[in-house]
Amino acid sequence: MSKLTVIQTEKVPAVGPYSQAVITDNLIFCSGQIGLDGVKGIILEGIEKQTNQVFTNLTEVLRAAGSDLEHVLKTTIYLKNMADFAQVNQIYGSYFSVHKPARATIEVTRLPKDVLIEIDAIAIANK
Repeated sequence: MSKLTVIQTEKVPAVGPYSQAVITDNLIFCSGQIGLDGVKGIILEGIEKQTNQVFTNLTEVLRAAGSDLEHVLKTTIYLKNMADFAQVNQIYGSYFSVHKPARATIEVTRLPKDVLIEIDAIAIANK
């Protein structure tokens, strides 16, 4: 059986009983991140601010796991409104300018805390 390492960082708020990430073998499975500012404790307004905060949170979780965005293999984007796709895509591209992970984008009816976006990720542990 593979060793399992649970990742939790105080830099990113958790809104439920789950691990922010789990590492097994050489893979990091990051839980979905939302546009919740961990410093201010608030949900940011608008798709642009929420998307950037999601990437701030993902970056912190990956850092705590000993990795970074350049080692992300796959993401799933959950959008409350597919009309936000073009704007999210532009922001997403700024975080993955050279390395582009595999990705799925799904429109959903509702997300935790009524946010507009959530993104989860699978990455390679580079420890």
